[in-house]
Amino acid sequence: MTLHLLKNLQSRAANAENVRGERGAGGTANNGRKGAPCVWPLRAGETHTLLDTDGPGMVRHIWITVPPGNVSHMRNLVLRAHWDGAAHPSVEAPLGDFFGVAHGRQREFVTDFVYMQSGKGLNCWIPMPFAKHARITLENDTGADLPMLFYQVDYTLGDEVGADTGYFHAQFRRANPCPLGTDYELLSTRGRGVWLGAVIGVRTLFREAWWGEGEMKFYMDGDTTHPTICGTGTEDYFCGSYNFEDPVSRDHYVAFTTPYSGLCQVLEPDRLYRSQMRFGMYRWHITDPIRFEKKLRVTLQSLGWRSGGPNKRYQPLQDDMASVAYWYQTLPTAPFPKLGDKDYLEVI
Repeated sequence: MTLHLLKNLQSRAANAENVRGERGAGGTANNGRKGAPCVWPLRAGETHTLLDTDGPGMVRHIWITVPPGNVSHMRNLVLRAHWDGAAHPSVEAPLGDFFGVAHGRQREFVTDFVYMQSGKGLNCWIPMPFAKHARITLENDTGADLPMLFYQVDYTLGDEVGADTGYFHAQFRRANPCPLGTDYELLSTRGRGVWLGAVIGVRTLFREAWWGEGEMKFYMDGDTTHPTICGTGTEDYFCGSYNFEDPVSRDHYVAFTTPYSGLCQVLEPDRLYRSQMRFGMYRWHITDPIRFEKKLRVTLQSLGWRSGGPNKRYQPLQDDMASVAYWYQTLPTAPFPKLGDKDYLEVI
């Protein structure tokens, strides 16, 4: 914490009433009595600008809430961020997935970077610097009007943004199902930067197999056939072990959340191995950053383990996998792959 250092920074907040975060412009509607607390409604197909400001500065915190319990709100409201006037976004992800909500199902969990209060209040404390300009938007691609959109973006102006400053990026991807024998790719980027972490949702599509044997692989700079960093299994990368199972009964999964990693979501946890189970996991590399100088490619195998009789073996799988990769890197970056339509984003 550096709150005791009185730096020459200006604090601002943008919300539905003070959309540009202007000085002395908060709480002006209805004589200061909550005259415009939210956007109501956000029409189908419309895009609302959450932040539009000149720099230099730093986004410090984003809070958003929408009517809860609607999976389409989590997957078909799309968050984007553009830094320094870039033509294509550095952040592009469904609202829920960006805040750690896999499969559109809201659950309470707490981490150091994203936080979901009672499964309703979405929070992000990831620092997002910008030198010249910042624009953050939310598009309503649900096919219906969003009755209410509450939000606040807290930021400062006057921050030092130099040549070594990495710009925040977040990218959503999905494979439903994963191609057989092909590693699922979370990210492929060029430039100099640092991997921050990932949120991954897995929907199992194979019965009677443990789904989490896949290795997380980091191909850095000159890596080709084999990566520099390769983990030992999916549950291991997310800092769990032995199938995330209950250590006593060994007949069901146990969710856990910590500041840096967790299995924050287990839907239908009454059996260890069956199809159509859904899992949400996160991992933040805060004290163990993964740095790259020229390029980075991150993949995860869709690989399981099938036991019983003579058929005990590793099992290539084709599960439904969705992810948000988070990282910092220098600008400019190449355009992201096309996000896809509602069928691509559809929650099952």
